Amino acid sequence: MKRLFGTGLAALFLMILVCACGRGETGVQEHSAESSNSSASAEETEGGGKSAANEETGVGDMEIPQTGWTKAAPAEYTKASDQQGSVVRLDYESEDYVRDGSVITKTAYVYTPYGYDEKDAETRYDILYLMHGWGGHAGEYFEFTETKNLFDNLIAKGDIPPLIIVSATFYNENSEMDFSSSIEEFRAFHQDFEEHLTPAVEERFHTYAQSASPEDLEASRDHRAFGGFSLGSVTTWLQFCYDSDYIRWFLPMSGSCWYYGTYGDFQFEKNVDFIERLVEDKNLDERGYFIYHAVGTDDAVKSQSVNMAKEMLTREIFTPEHYVFYQKNGGYHDFNAVQEYLYNALPLFFRGIE
Repeated sequence: MKRLFGTGLAALFLMILVCACGRGETGVQEHSAESSNSSASAEETEGGGKSAANEETGVGDMEIPQTGWTKAAPAEYTKASDQQGSVVRLDYESEDYVRDGSVITKTAYVYTPYGYDEKDAETRYDILYLMHGWGGHAGEYFEFTETKNLFDNLIAKGDIPPLIIVSATFYNENSEMDFSSSIEEFRAFHQDFEEHLTPAVEERFHTYAQSASPEDLEASRDHRAFGGFSLGSVTTWLQFCYDSDYIRWFLPMSGSCWYYGTYGDFQFEKNVDFIERLVEDKNLDERGYFIYHAVGTDDAVKSQSVNMAKEMLTREIFTPEHYVFYQKNGGYHDFNAVQEYLYNALPLFFRGIE
């Protein structure tokens, strides 16, 4: 049986049933279980919005269609590598942005790749921040052995550069973890990210930021990525809305933008309007950005991702160089799908960056 990702997911499925927001309500064609991840064409992709079979994205030296299917990681990628990275706990001071602004202690877990030497300040590393879903916690991505192995093998095999990975949380010691309270927490997370988490991580570990000042974080944005699953995906979209000055690469997995609206009131057009204006106002076409948006065809909350993708793909500004939408055929709202999204997306990040 597939393992669900995040301890509150069963409650989420109950909410889905109550709200009647499940499979078959997306207004798009359902796919046969006989379809193959590797052989399905881009024209068949749900939420494509337009035919994208011949549209390709030049993300550095990688080219993929704008819409398509993810491929499963080979079995060898989830086995223990001879070159294993390390995971350490990082406690850092932050603020309780949801309540009274009081000083609190938060925790993140940081993966450093094989060969990382804290005494070697000359070697710099790209960095990826990852966010869990509802009911999750810091360090969750590293608790699944196969995913830790995936990171090790992607680096060892040269598919991605040696990478620092941070498994953070939008919760804190005062947090309530019901669904409504969780929404409040992730809406405030960008403040923690800007003012506390990023400085705590990047002052200690050797990223491309020369310091944790806003100026140096902005100067190193090409070497910084953010991704998340479920409510972590929603958090990822909000990170794009608030922190695109500091982050170039984004991986929202099974979730849409809730800058306007919330669960059940998604306001796709209004949110995409906002993102489009943001790209124009911040000149992101020239500065560079890339969003790899992913969801499974059997994901219980896939409709919000599919409908978000449909709206994104109607806008000429979101070219394949900047936005792609990929699905895992038969993928559920679970950790197996997350692992596949990571395997497919991460080799496209940090390409062509000096």
